[in-house]
Amino acid sequence: MSNIPGKDVDRNQEATIYIGNIPEAVSDAIIWELMLQAGPVSSVHLPKDRVSMSHQGFGFCEFVNDEDAEYACKIMNQIKLYGKPIRVNKASTDRKQMDVGANLFIGNLDPSVDERLLFDTFSTFGLMMDVAKIARDDTGYSKGYGFIQYNDFDSSDQAITAMNGQYLVNKPLTVDYAFKKDGKGERHGTDAERMLAGEAKRNNALPMPGAIPGQPFMQYQGMFAGALSGNQGAMSAQPPGAPLPFGFTPAPPPPAPYGFS
Repeated sequence: MSNIPGKDVDRNQEATIYIGNIPEAVSDAIIWELMLQAGPVSSVHLPKDRVSMSHQGFGFCEFVNDEDAEYACKIMNQIKLYGKPIRVNKASTDRKQMDVGANLFIGNLDPSVDERLLFDTFSTFGLMMDVAKIARDDTGYSKGYGFIQYNDFDSSDQAITAMNGQYLVNKPLTVDYAFKKDGKGERHGTDAERMLAGEAKRNNALPMPGAIPGQPFMQYQGMFAGALSGNQGAMSAQPPGAPLPFGFTPAPPPPAPYGFS
């Protein structure tokens, strides 16, 4: 994996799943051990709040194989962790569904600003749907600008109001809506995008489908209570007689997610 967490090119998107509605008590290690039941895991990343350092209710898990990611979507969606059904989809598909257009351009970045600092700085304004991205040349040197993506316009509007012109590592930032890739010079944040985002929210456009017929539907409510103590996260409340898709084995300590250390 790359040491530049924002470079998706180093991440196998087809082998990566998005996990939503994650309870506050769940850690990276718990997600690692849960997803290990679907196949070998390469990395787990739950973006953290800058102040509280708690995750923001969503994250990503990369498997070694594409097939294991597909399998995880089938058997893990709607599994209950601490009483909450998690949502599991392929990351590539879910991002298209979640992209409401609250995407910002961050300019005049100091060369020392990395993806982690950019994410930590802007995650205080709302839920961010992915790691921050910084444009880099072939040598990995920052080009001085980057991009972030929120899940709603309230957050992106607040970020523009609060951060445009503010200093980050001794340079004033330029913060504005990013240009659309196919918008012929039009920026995100238009009235049309906001209207569509509002309708999608009212109509619950991000569905949480139930278990796939014929696949195991495991209710793991509270199953990792006391995880990471005693038996390193082994399941303490597995439903009697519920077969696992794969034989459960304790997971090795997860590596730093997507290049974070």
